[in-house]
Amino acid sequence: MRPAWLVVESMWVWYRRNWRSTVFSSIVVPLLFLLSIGYGLGSQVRSTAAFGGMSYVDYLAPALLVTAAVQNAAFESTYPILSGFKWQRVYWAMVTAPITPGQVFGGQLLWIGLRLFGSGAIFVAVTAILGAAAGPGIVLALLFAVLAGMAFAAPVIAYAGTKDGDGGFAAIFRFIVMPMTIFAGVFFPVSQLPGWIEPLVWLTPVWHGAELTRGVTFGTLSFWPAVGHMAFLAVMLAVGCVLAARVFRRRLET
Repeated sequence: MRPAWLVVESMWVWYRRNWRSTVFSSIVVPLLFLLSIGYGLGSQVRSTAAFGGMSYVDYLAPALLVTAAVQNAAFESTYPILSGFKWQRVYWAMVTAPITPGQVFGGQLLWIGLRLFGSGAIFVAVTAILGAAAGPGIVLALLFAVLAGMAFAAPVIAYAGTKDGDGGFAAIFRFIVMPMTIFAGVFFPVSQLPGWIEPLVWLTPVWHGAELTRGVTFGTLSFWPAVGHMAFLAVMLAVGCVLAARVFRRRLET
């Protein structure tokens, strides 16, 4: 683990001088969604059984925590990865030291997890200040949101590691991240979707993360559903890690 933490340290040295460039996308945008949709549009939405009898902003806040994590993970696992291999080539510099390609990947993924946790913690704090936190369980929801983000980040890192240009990244945001944000149960229950779409929603980390964060925030999370959601995210993360580590070894050992 020590070499992986050295990779994290190198990224922190850069980030503490350039953190302002990420504030808007990782922190301000989710809060704007909370204010505009949760409080703005939500003021016109009546509390119904579909929202568990809670206000719309309370229903929305835990799921927005997940979407913010997944969206931030999508960015952190695309362009920075390509930069590390192709543009700035920092990964090549790292492996000249006694650090293996697998440890470089481990440090990169660990850094993404820390980034997601930091921005998510700020979102949770502001949500609590605004009174949109339905319960103290939203603190634990932060961990589930990070898990969902990392489960998405790992396979995307594996894909980005095979690229020599950013041509395919726009498709990830347009055809994967954005549909997940809209249709994966963040803004309304998936039961309101056509029946043939629901199985597709079940394959998204956003839906599993939203179910976990809402359940733990509202105190309605049952044991076996929680196990199922976490198992899906864990398997997605593990498969992504295996693929990404293989890509890093193949590319950095040649």
